[in-house]
Amino acid sequence: MTQDYEVEFVERGERESLVLVRGITPAFANGIRRAMIADVPTFSIDTVRVIENTSVMFNEQIGLRLGLVPLTTDLDDFEVGDEVTLSLSVDGPSTAYSSDLVSSDALVEPADDNIPIIDLKDGQRLEFEADAVLDTGKEHAKHQGGVAVGYRHLQRVEVVGDKGEFEDDEPQILRGVIEEGAAADAADPNAADGDLVPTSDFDNDLSQRYPGKEVEVTDIENAFVFHVETDGSFTTDELLLRAVETLRDRATELKDAVQL
Repeated sequence: MTQDYEVEFVERGERESLVLVRGITPAFANGIRRAMIADVPTFSIDTVRVIENTSVMFNEQIGLRLGLVPLTTDLDDFEVGDEVTLSLSVDGPSTAYSSDLVSSDALVEPADDNIPIIDLKDGQRLEFEADAVLDTGKEHAKHQGGVAVGYRHLQRVEVVGDKGEFEDDEPQILRGVIEEGAAADAADPNAADGDLVPTSDFDNDLSQRYPGKEVEVTDIENAFVFHVETDGSFTTDELLLRAVETLRDRATELKDAVQL
């Protein structure tokens, strides 16, 4: 027996997306979330060989900072455990940035160029070589490519009546994504029933979208909206697809084990 799933991007970006998935259970939704955080490997600096450091910062402190610099990761060309060497050589007065890191492989480079590593004064120098290793978030948090991953029920909003003549239009805060069910009463003239609307579009306040109306909000069964944000190691599309692949591989492994 196969299960049909519906996947739709509410908002789609390289580093941040809202993804609606219908037809999954809460347990499966949580499995996807956990896989995006813990199972999709990324490169991160693991070992630093300091050649010269005359700055005011200890080697260990610099190493901790380097481990937090996101590195681009091409999972088609590398396997868990692979290493890539990066180096840096900067003289003060200057600020050493992530863009100063020179990689031995063009596929593994800092995802952002403007991350400060250390501010060097006149006469100070920092030079080192570092090994970045490909590993998963369940081994160390610095390998978590999904930096802000969560999910909420998709919620449908219906208007159930008008507010009283003397009743205050107090804020009614809601976060996530709604499925429009009262387009005729929405402040947005372009609204249509069935629209998927991020609550940020109306400042998370239902009283702004449905002024003067009493509304009812209900969770849509087995429909979840994932907020996916990456550190730049790869795109949100890649993170989601790779996470689902890890779940599929686990399911296949379990199936094969049971059939033995």
